[in-house]
Parts: sequence; C-alpha cells; structure tokens
Amino acid sequence: MAGQTEIILAAIVERIESGALAPGDPIDEAELIETYGVSRTPLREALIRLDAAGLIRREKRKGATLFRPTLEEFLAILEVHAKLEGQAAALAARRLSRAHHAAIEAAVQACEQHHARLGDGSPDAYYRLNLAFHAAVAEAAGNPFLLEMIKTNARKLMAYYRARYHYAGTIGASAQDHRAIAQRIFAREPDAAEAAMARHVQFDQVTAMDLIAALG
Repeated sequence: MAGQTEIILAAIVERIESGALAPGDPIDEAELIETYGVSRTPLREALIRLDAAGLIRREKRKGATLFRPTLEEFLAILEVHAKLEGQAAALAARRLSRAHHAAIEAAVQACEQHHARLGDGSPDAYYRLNLAFHAAVAEAAGNPFLLEMIKTNARKLMAYYRARYHYAGTIGASAQDHRAIAQRIFAREPDAAEAAMARHVQFDQVTAMDLIAALG
C-alpha cells in the first residue's frame, strides 16, 4: 500500500514540476488509477499528503485541484521562499565543498551559455537550467530538511516561475543573478550570498499580479 501511495505522489509531483498540471487544474483520479494500476485507498492517502503539504486543495463533491494561490497567498509563500532560498545560499557559502563548488559553477555556466546562444529563446529549457542551479545551491547547504522545505515550497510557485521566463529580458537577468550569487558563495560571504539569493527569487507585487492573471 505504501508503495502505491509513493507511486501516485511521485506521478503528481512530476506533473507539477514538468508543467503538465497547472494551478487550478483538477486531479483526474480515475486516470491516475487506470494509468498506474493502483486502488482508491493509496490514491486517497496520496491526496491527503499533498493536501497537507499545500500542493492541492480538496473539496467535497468537487474533488482535488492543484493549488492556485490568491495574490495574498502568492506573496506570503514568496516571502517564505525567499527566506528559505537565502538561508540555503548562506549555508552553502559557509559549508562549500569542492564537489558542490563544481556543481554550482557548472549550473551557472549552463545558464550563461543558454543566454549567449538563445537570448530569450527556449524559456522552458532555461527554466530547467534554473532549477538545476537552485538545486545545486540547496544541496551545497548540507541540510536535507531545508532542502525538502525548499522543494515543497517551490512546487507551489513553479508554474509562475516558469511563466516568468517568457518575459523579455528575464533570462539574461536571471543568468547574471546566478553568477553574482555564485561569486558570493565561492567567496564564502554568507550574508552577501543570502541577500543576493533573496533578491533573486522575489517578485514585485505588479509582476505577481501579472503572472497570476496570465495563469488564471
């Protein structure tokens, strides 16, 4: 039973991360049961866990839908996310290993090379490179609980971050930010790294409103 629950959890999370599920989309329970060959009990357990994590909303007689924040919720989640990501950058600066240094540098270079070759083109491909950079920094922090909190929080905002890279100039600005953050981490400057990362992940309210409207 636990194995089937994990299968459904992994499937829904993969759909969130890939963009196959967008905010407000219904969770097709019948399709999940048929596709993954599971029974209704583990599906229900998976949905309860996703609901507890804030990734879906469940309503009687309406089923489950992917979490779609109001503007107030969006800004509140973003505030927490900026703190978490900033803390990860600060810890990475304090605890940086040679292997994590190499992983962060590789992620930064991949973002820079994408921008050099394609400019604003292929924003979804750039978004995946952006995720790899943030994952490299979070893993360098050396705190698995913080890493899991970042992942869970990020999944509530992924669709909006993905959409953001369709705006002209955003990819170039992001790649520059990544280089600046990496430099602070490599220089072992935790306060500067934390501040740079927090600025990087924040949206202003107007941008947040535009993204919510675009995905509404």
